[in-house]
Amino acid sequence: MEPNRHIGWFWVMITLAGLFFVITNAPAQEAPQQPQTLSAEDEAFAVAEALEEDEEPIPQIADPLYYLNKGFFHFNDKLYFWGLKPIAEIYRSVLPRPFRTGIRNFYANLKMPIRFVNCLLQGKTDRAGVELGRFMVNTVFGGLGFWNAANLEPNLSEPPDEDLGQTFGSYGIPHGFYLVWPILGPSTLRDTFGRVGDMFIDPVTVMAPDASSYLNAHEQVNRLSLNIGDYDSIKKAAVDPYESFKGIYLQYRAKELKQ
Repeated sequence: MEPNRHIGWFWVMITLAGLFFVITNAPAQEAPQQPQTLSAEDEAFAVAEALEEDEEPIPQIADPLYYLNKGFFHFNDKLYFWGLKPIAEIYRSVLPRPFRTGIRNFYANLKMPIRFVNCLLQGKTDRAGVELGRFMVNTVFGGLGFWNAANLEPNLSEPPDEDLGQTFGSYGIPHGFYLVWPILGPSTLRDTFGRVGDMFIDPVTVMAPDASSYLNAHEQVNRLSLNIGDYDSIKKAAVDPYESFKGIYLQYRAKELKQ
């Protein structure tokens, strides 16, 4: 069978399973919840929010590539201020916020298979069912996910994000050591392997490999346009920006793993 047919059957199976979940879990007579309206502050820089809310000590891991990592950190910092931020500001001035929010929702809906598969790998079958249900509702009734129509359904509250790095962590695999990648930013050895593994179930990479780099770049610019200034504020408040962002990332990932 041709690869495109495999992909087609995959999406058909996901759609049918999502429809089954929605039908079997719909409440009999319950008024729908109002859509969740998230402000810019609610969406802004999740890693910083995790650091502020979580009072547990910051995880400590080895950093044997300290000087290389710090060099990449400064490269990414200059790339942000000289490239990404100006582009995101122009992008924001051209496209109204509701459209940019819709685009963010579209990408999140499109990448459902990553969250769904990792929920199953972690044994979180209830969350996997919610992911399917949200995908079905947002795709059919939310214009391919541009509108979070699933927020109207009480049984389809948005679950925490999942990825292969978290799956490895749930199996007891340690971080290894800290890494900073050019453009991609902070990571660890475990999360790097997780990122690579997630690419094989990312619909953007599977269905449009030639355009995946452009689509991923657009997703990041769109996301940044919704949160311009957050990176600047954290860096300004940090005594040592490299160590601060390293701690923020590690604490955020530890918090995600517990959810």
